[in-house]
Amino acid sequence: MEYVLIGAMRTVRAFLSVAVALAVGFVLSLPTPAIGAHEAGARAYEQGDYTTAFRLLLPVAEQGDVYAQWLIGRMYMEGQSVAKNDEEAARWIRKSADQGYAHAQVHLGVMYYNGHGVPQNDGEAVGWFRKAAEQGHGDAQFRLAFMYRYGRGVAKNDEEAVRWLRKSAEKGYVEAQVSLGARYAEGSGVPQNDEEAVRWFRKAAEQGHAHAQSLLGSMYAEGSGVPKNDEEALRWYRKAAEQGYVFAQHFLGARYADGRGVAKNDEEAVRWFRKSAEQGHAPAQTRVGIMYFSGRGVAEDKEEAVRWFRKAAEQGNAPAQYRLGLAYSIGSGVPQNDEEAVRWFRTASEQGDASSQFRLGLMYNLGRGVQQNAEEAVRWFRKAAEQGDVDARRLLGLMYVSGRGVPQDRVQAYLWLSFAVEGGSEPARKELDALVARMSPGEIAEGERLAKERKRRN
Repeated sequence: MEYVLIGAMRTVRAFLSVAVALAVGFVLSLPTPAIGAHEAGARAYEQGDYTTAFRLLLPVAEQGDVYAQWLIGRMYMEGQSVAKNDEEAARWIRKSADQGYAHAQVHLGVMYYNGHGVPQNDGEAVGWFRKAAEQGHGDAQFRLAFMYRYGRGVAKNDEEAVRWLRKSAEKGYVEAQVSLGARYAEGSGVPQNDEEAVRWFRKAAEQGHAHAQSLLGSMYAEGSGVPKNDEEALRWYRKAAEQGYVFAQHFLGARYADGRGVAKNDEEAVRWFRKSAEQGHAPAQTRVGIMYFSGRGVAEDKEEAVRWFRKAAEQGNAPAQYRLGLAYSIGSGVPQNDEEAVRWFRTASEQGDASSQFRLGLMYNLGRGVQQNAEEAVRWFRKAAEQGDVDARRLLGLMYVSGRGVPQDRVQAYLWLSFAVEGGSEPARKELDALVARMSPGEIAEGERLAKERKRRN
């Protein structure tokens, strides 16, 4: 859940209003002409007139103005009105940082972290983040927490990580608020506390942070740290979705598809699934495929369904790989091809997808797309059965009844068929009744004992 963006410096515009305020104390000590140039240069920069900004700010920077030095460094780094030059950027930013300007200190730390304009050096990055953090700079505190958490440039220390993270969060730094909320939700470095997680997610969400809004929606959806409330979940998911946040768009689509917190509406479900899917979110691509396959909210179109399943499957999404394998196995939306079906079932099975493991076992049992192999069939049925797949439990039980791929064993057959019956399989009920009629009282008792023992372990 944790949301960390350490790798790239935030844009100047995000800092600008704060930076101007922090620079006032330095500006007041300069001669009057420099004050005017400083303000005019900063205004030109903010308006995107970098040529004018550079012309006005360079003389002020050469007089030692920390804010001007920082902006000159930024312009060299971004290639704004001057040729891009990371080394020259680092030189100007260092001049500002050496005078104690917190924004420049953070920026220089990021340059050391990424190795831009200076040799990559996590220890130097930590040193500069610390200088700014000790001045109360929220972004620096957040970055210093990250370095402590992962042991980058400093000994790994989760307590220190949380201490700096909390300082940053309490200053209102939104990324830190989300991260601290995630810590409480996971019980990582702090006692697990869903109420505290909700409190920090809400602070960030109310600042418009889309990830926090989505997380807060999930807390309401699950009833974690707040009373379960589908309407509130929907409200927060919608806020995040309308900002283009792919996870929230997917979640919102699912709410419309299932009618949770809102009237069921397949057209709206498809609309939100598609928004997320078009950003490359594999689970949403799978859901779009399902909607096309079943004709929910859109005209039924098996070929279009397969197209979306393939997009998600190629990203490694196991449910999509299963759906694509199924499409090949029955020839729906693609030409029937057992070898392709086996390939996709195997790919998903190796990720632990129980439905695919059952289907792969079936292909081995029937000799479709692979050489018939009862032992391999049993192996895959067992993997799926142990995850609770009802069909796999039934067929594993039948393999024990017949002694196909395993030694014949009525007790094991009883165990797996009884689990299939508990899962709602009517065919398994009839098959279990037929099996019991041939079992001794001792075999039945042993089967019941094994079933109870397995349930207790699980």
